[in-house]
Amino acid sequence: MTDNAGKAGKAGKAEKYVAAIDQGTTSSRCIIFDHSGSIVAVDQREHRQIFPKPGWVEHDATEIWSRVQAVVAGAIAKAGLRADQLSALGITNQRETTVLWDRTTGKPVHNAIVWQDTRTAALCNELGGAEGQDRFREQTGLPLASYFSGPKALWLLENVPGLRDRAERGEIAFGTIDSWLIWNLTGGTEGGRHVTDVTNAGRTMLMNLQTLQWDQSVLSAMNIPETMLPEIRSSSEVYGTAVGQLAGVPVASALGDQQAAVFGQACYEVGDAKNTYGTGSFLLLNTGNRPVPSKSGLLTTMGYKIGEEAPVYCLEGSIAITGALVQWFRDQLGIIRTADEIEPLAASVENNGGAYIVPAFSGLFAPYWRSDARGVITGLTRYVTKAHLARAVLEATSWQTREVVDAMYQDSGVRLTSLKVDGGMTKNNLLMQHQADVLDVPVIRPRVSETTCLGAAYAAGLATGVWNDLDELKSHWKKDAEWTPSMEASVRDREYRNWRKAVERSFGWVEDDTE
Repeated sequence: MTDNAGKAGKAGKAEKYVAAIDQGTTSSRCIIFDHSGSIVAVDQREHRQIFPKPGWVEHDATEIWSRVQAVVAGAIAKAGLRADQLSALGITNQRETTVLWDRTTGKPVHNAIVWQDTRTAALCNELGGAEGQDRFREQTGLPLASYFSGPKALWLLENVPGLRDRAERGEIAFGTIDSWLIWNLTGGTEGGRHVTDVTNAGRTMLMNLQTLQWDQSVLSAMNIPETMLPEIRSSSEVYGTAVGQLAGVPVASALGDQQAAVFGQACYEVGDAKNTYGTGSFLLLNTGNRPVPSKSGLLTTMGYKIGEEAPVYCLEGSIAITGALVQWFRDQLGIIRTADEIEPLAASVENNGGAYIVPAFSGLFAPYWRSDARGVITGLTRYVTKAHLARAVLEATSWQTREVVDAMYQDSGVRLTSLKVDGGMTKNNLLMQHQADVLDVPVIRPRVSETTCLGAAYAAGLATGVWNDLDELKSHWKKDAEWTPSMEASVRDREYRNWRKAVERSFGWVEDDTE
């Protein structure tokens, strides 16, 4: 960091720098990138997690704004730069988290309701009525679920005294975290811009995927006043100019975190896909300029929209348990002491010894959506050792990813050409090789692992002339490692059949809701 800071200071205005704010679920970061897409400086701070009741998760939006200001100042200081040396600022954010605030005072009317919060589950059932989960799927690409922002906003309107009247009079602003930050960055009560981008608007369950505008039929059904909604803009354009510590810097991009990773990974062609391996995994596939409806348990979602260009859509598959299975193997079973120990243990045997672990700890997500499933270990014999189980733990991530990829093909007809990967588990070479083997496509890890921030920076730099076009951004994307398939087709097919049998064994363990 020191060397880079020195270079930054000496380079002065000759070099172009772009800052990206990554406002996440547990912390806020600011990363400053140079023209080559390399990291110059990073600053990060956590914020409180507020749990008022079981299943309720909240954040203090005012605290988040103060943390964001602090990390921006910290990153600029570490880089040895002045604010006027930044060409642009981009934003990426935790998706679906919902803030309502008073336009006159600038104060939130309630804590932000976080994407993980489940208080709107009953409300979603009520909204679904006879049509159920799919009532708004045709317009929005999403199933009715407590995950999304629209029902959270409705809950606030119905539960904060006097709020609906104030909203209908135009006194209240609604936003996901990107909107809240852009409004504050560009002046707040003194002329702040009230906007959001298509990727974040698309996760509210209020935007029409075809028109990219608020859907009147959904707003009417949810009884949400349009007066409180932000203007929907592209993901890459100048929304306004910052005031305060960033005075004069163009605020020029917004992307939900998973979409920002798609952009940072340069997934610009139909068939490009990225998978982020964390506690769970999020796999997004570029399906081009058309939204592809899913019949296989996936979400149809925005990918990005660059200025006036046509929008790009994705299919998204979410897997509940990937990295968390390694944590379970370490913490609950105690077979390894650190997560890093799993790779050499798994590599000490040639295969899984016939054992498979299905981590349906709280049901299965895509493509099954089976809440009655529970975790199983199958295929055990006296031959199986802890090393075989370690291998089965890693392979569970690969096979679950394969199932999402198959669902994407069924929905879209788009075949994966390669898989770009990021997240903590990608440093496990054995896992990445197995992932390439079971998908039968190359798996590629980038040199810059902070793909979420990089995507926001790229989009902001495109809007302000730091970079010219997607081809230039592609040229900056550098490969760190690549794994190519080496498994025989007959072995792959046999193992996949066994995996599917193991998954079937996990079904039906919970027979009612009184587990």
